[in-house]
Amino acid sequence: MILDKVDTTQAIKDKKEYRQRLYALQVRMRELEFEIFKQRLPVIILYEGWDAGGKGGNIKRVVENLDPRGYSVIPIAAPQGEERTHHYLWRFWKHIPKAGHIAVFDRSWYGRVMVERVEGFCKPDEWKRAFQEINEFESQLVSFGTVLVKFWIHITKEEQLRRFEERGANPFKNYKLTDEDWRNREKWDQYLEAVEEMLLRTSTHYAPWTVIEGNDKYFARVKALETITAAIESGLANAQGLNSGKGKKTKKS
Repeated sequence: MILDKVDTTQAIKDKKEYRQRLYALQVRMRELEFEIFKQRLPVIILYEGWDAGGKGGNIKRVVENLDPRGYSVIPIAAPQGEERTHHYLWRFWKHIPKAGHIAVFDRSWYGRVMVERVEGFCKPDEWKRAFQEINEFESQLVSFGTVLVKFWIHITKEEQLRRFEERGANPFKNYKLTDEDWRNREKWDQYLEAVEEMLLRTSTHYAPWTVIEGNDKYFARVKALETITAAIESGLANAQGLNSGKGKKTKKS
């Protein structure tokens, strides 16, 4: 089991250290946002994870220092209206970023092999086929030059319960806790099986998953930003190498 090996005890206990590291990474993200605009490099960052895993807070720290003209955050819920009459990937293609921009997906096309699978919203042959469809979809994005970063934020079942109870007791946060959250929690083992297969079958050399140890939110936020900045720096280096190669002429013998 992939998730059994995740060390959820990892933490940043010093708040001053956390703030220093976070700020430095946010400054770097702002610099990289300008560089990807100049190089016309599209970037996709997608977040999946357990309910109350901290996706929203993590995304907030990634984008809060960026120029809002250069990124979009796309929250994904159940398909509605005409989205239900198209292939399930259709609604995501509409939000693929243009060259030089960043798209952050708060949940994504992986709902097909998790929520839709577990809740019976699609047939078994449909979610089984989706693994190959998703891999091909992501291969097209990466072949185009897109930097694609995929996060699964992992927390323990005990930590999820603690956060649920904390939300329920806090009048400023209890709107986040719904009956659906509790129903999903009752299916923890079914979701765990689906997540394990998702990670195993869709972590490719061109679009690997990064599992974030999420019990400590400080650690999770810093690791996410470190992963994103490293991926963008690598993407920029590759793009610059390709562009410089285009201008070279080979000598005729």
